[in-house]
Amino acid sequence: MARAKAIVAQMTLDEKIAQLHGIKTEQQYRVVPGNDRLKIPPLLVTNGPSGVGPGDVVQPLATALPAPISLAATWDVTASKRFGDVIGEETVHVGRNLMEAPTINIARIPTNGRTFEGYGEDPYLVGRMSVANIKAIQKHGVLANVKHYIANNQETNRFKVNEIIDERTLREIYLPAFEASMKEGKSASAMCAFPKINGTFSCEHPWLLNDLARDEWKWDGFYTSDFGAVHSTVESSKAGLDVEMPTGKFFGDEMKKAVAEGKVTEQEIDRKLVKRFAKMIEFGIFDRPITQTPIPAQKNGATARELAQQGMVLLKNNNVLPLTNPKSIALIGPYAGAAMTGGGGSSKVKPLYTVNPLDGLKTRTTAPISYTDGKDLELAKEAAKNAEVAIVMVGDNATEGRDKPSLALDGNQDALIEAVAAANPNTVVVLKSGGPVLMPWLDKVPALLEAWYPGEEDGNAVAGVLFGEVNPSGKLPITFPKAPGDVPANTPAQYPGIDGTATYSEGIFVGYRHYDAKQIQPLFPFGYGLSYTTFETKARVVGNTVIARVTNTGKREGSEVVQVYVGSPSTNELKEAPKELGAFAKVTLKPGECKLVTLTLNNRAFSHWDIATHGWKITPGRHQITVNGKVIGSARR
Repeated sequence: MARAKAIVAQMTLDEKIAQLHGIKTEQQYRVVPGNDRLKIPPLLVTNGPSGVGPGDVVQPLATALPAPISLAATWDVTASKRFGDVIGEETVHVGRNLMEAPTINIARIPTNGRTFEGYGEDPYLVGRMSVANIKAIQKHGVLANVKHYIANNQETNRFKVNEIIDERTLREIYLPAFEASMKEGKSASAMCAFPKINGTFSCEHPWLLNDLARDEWKWDGFYTSDFGAVHSTVESSKAGLDVEMPTGKFFGDEMKKAVAEGKVTEQEIDRKLVKRFAKMIEFGIFDRPITQTPIPAQKNGATARELAQQGMVLLKNNNVLPLTNPKSIALIGPYAGAAMTGGGGSSKVKPLYTVNPLDGLKTRTTAPISYTDGKDLELAKEAAKNAEVAIVMVGDNATEGRDKPSLALDGNQDALIEAVAAANPNTVVVLKSGGPVLMPWLDKVPALLEAWYPGEEDGNAVAGVLFGEVNPSGKLPITFPKAPGDVPANTPAQYPGIDGTATYSEGIFVGYRHYDAKQIQPLFPFGYGLSYTTFETKARVVGNTVIARVTNTGKREGSEVVQVYVGSPSTNELKEAPKELGAFAKVTLKPGECKLVTLTLNNRAFSHWDIATHGWKITPGRHQITVNGKVIGSARR
């Protein structure tokens, strides 16, 4: 801090203002230029969170990791560390020093175009994955940039939507992952978001930026804006915004004018710069040269493949998978021709290489494989009839900038699946989606694998799971509904909003909390996922601790997730969800092996946000404890 203050003390006002915003030229983008006179290095931003994405004017090649929603499906903080390790390492390789990741907005709207960028619908799961990811990124001397603070939950009208969110819902659903990321993960920076929260834009929201994060959470990082999310000079400055991106519409000449008129003091600017410089000094950025070095493509590609496989969720299997010595295979569908490396928008990675599905299958079998893209249903049916196994690869192509029009698969994909399933009893559907989709054909197919967006190693990753080289262990981080109207925000007032206002009237009942409370049976519930082996979990609760004994009762090695949920007492005055995730852990077991897993529930798991005292309060009464779908006891508070 002293070094940062000494540097700022030597700066002219013009030099200070030049450090408050990014620039865009033919040579540079996503950059706050350095200062040669004072040896201030540039702030070099690159996008995430699926790998090193758009950075400078020319986007570099990098490892296309599986989509973050796939990472969330691992339910494994170790996987999140590995994911963050690749991102942090490659950020240094491409010569940048701030990584705009992770994205941790709650999946309130399953049709949200950026659902694939986040970690799903539960704030506890999102927070655990985020903290591990941030710590791994920052071990490389790279500044993490947790985003989008807060509630960037829809792309429709995203630049100006006003979100009405009550105090309890903010605290219990939309803030906990940011709280964990800032307090525990110690994210060096955060990105304020596009929307208004209760009438005030995020980037000029003094309660969010200062009162909450800095004063209450004691966070000492700095804020960057989302690109174009700044709407004022004086209000944003006083609220606590430190860097305007991508250019200086409000923090350039307008800032100098505000200082001249006495509306912003030079001391305010000094504080912004000291915060940022202190973080850059702490991470070694002031003392190391900017270099560009080759990315270890094969090593990181292998990690991408393993992470993709760990995130795949086996949703249905009537003894079709894993494939064993098939005599012939028909590979069919619009997502069977090329690797699905990720969703669209600012997170899109230019992969160092890709592995397509056909090549991935060919490395696992010598059986003949036919391929058709599925546009011609008759051709697809004929191919399916002539093969022992039909693999249909379908999906969506979600992107930043627009929400999906519905949860239905587009084009003829539903009809394609039905046609192939009718022609071949051994039909495997591989779904490459950024979130939930509707499945009118589910009863007609014997096997279904959710592969998400697998990244550059798509072909190898999917084939490895289909052929049983890898035992699927992913669990859903988001609920798959049966019907469009089953989702929590199902009225125009809730989403996309009326007259520019989206009202979060569902309150805390987001995701599985909604389905449980309304007793709506989903297509596949949060936390669901099958395996090629079987497990038995027996658990008991002692105080705040759950002791689970997990046994692999099947014939092959596999991993199981122990999921602990707390159901707090609910009254008309204080409505609680039937259950909320309180702890989880992943355990790997050989056939016949058993292990004890001990999980401790913290006080937050038994608490609600009390709007009278504006603080966390343990809900009095008996709290039901559920482990992997079985009620194991209760805890009195």
